[in-house]
Amino acid sequence: MSQKVLYLKSKQGAFEVATAPVPKPGSGEVLIKVQATALNPVDWKIQVLGLFIEEFPAILGGDAAGIVEEVGEGVTNLKKGDRVLTNGIYGVNEHATFQQYTLGNADVTGKIPDSLSLDEAATIPLGLATAAVGLFHYGVESNSAGLFPPWEDGGSGKYAGEPIFVAGGASSVGQYVIQLAKLAGFGPIVTTASLRNTESLKKQGATHVLDRNLPADSLIGEVQKITSAPFKVAYDAVSLPETQNVSYRILAPGGTLVLVLAEEVENKTEDKRVVNTYGNTNVPVNRKLGASLYSKVTSLLETGAIKPNSVEVLPNGLHGIIDGLEKLKQGVSKVKLVGHPQETA
Repeated sequence: MSQKVLYLKSKQGAFEVATAPVPKPGSGEVLIKVQATALNPVDWKIQVLGLFIEEFPAILGGDAAGIVEEVGEGVTNLKKGDRVLTNGIYGVNEHATFQQYTLGNADVTGKIPDSLSLDEAATIPLGLATAAVGLFHYGVESNSAGLFPPWEDGGSGKYAGEPIFVAGGASSVGQYVIQLAKLAGFGPIVTTASLRNTESLKKQGATHVLDRNLPADSLIGEVQKITSAPFKVAYDAVSLPETQNVSYRILAPGGTLVLVLAEEVENKTEDKRVVNTYGNTNVPVNRKLGASLYSKVTSLLETGAIKPNSVEVLPNGLHGIIDGLEKLKQGVSKVKLVGHPQETA
């Protein structure tokens, strides 16, 4: 049985729609008919910069929502016909999401509640994982602030009264950071964004939205007006040099700055920690945390504790993803681009 896939033909090469065999689920895996897949900045960066992937042709894509077609040996939490969401794996074609069928590891694949569309569900896995791993990989210091997860028993509200700073709150990751921070009890939750996004970010849990274009000294001054409490956690969902440096300055001694890109902090001191996070629930170092998160993800979505990103659907199936990645490269705000692989001509 064959399917349509979107191949990156070579390192820094062109994308091309082609055919490939439909993968077979192994032990602990499910085969998912991909109805919706979201685009992420890493997808165009892999193509343009030649990052991460060495074997070609390669299938990209880190977010999938669809229908379980087949269940592998030992899978008990999912069945054929379930609507599910899962995190794709870069560098493993059978687990990537820019194709009509993908494999998901069952322990990090979750059921989608009826209240959510497949398009909305496709916006969740990678962004939520990046936020969750960066903040709540409990006891782990290499890729996380190491805090206790708010979805676990005793975690909700655990950090009440502690402020948190989020650079880039309107980004996909930033929105999930704000929502998880609210669930954990953080307050105030101070974020930077375009001020046109103020109302929507406050609905997600931000208490203060500051203009992302403020000069560094002015921004720090505004933060100091909000609270005198020390910021022990800052999450930079943008991670450009200028956002890293201002986030680091806002951070209190003993605090942790979480980054999503390579560290470029100037004037570092010994009393502040900087960590890089990698938000994929499939990788061995994150798998236990991922399984914990996915065991609760359906209820988090049902209660509205976690809300999806806004969606812009791309036309023309997998072909439309090629144009969508160009659009993403130019920059989009407060919306997730989603493609429909099944609509590929």
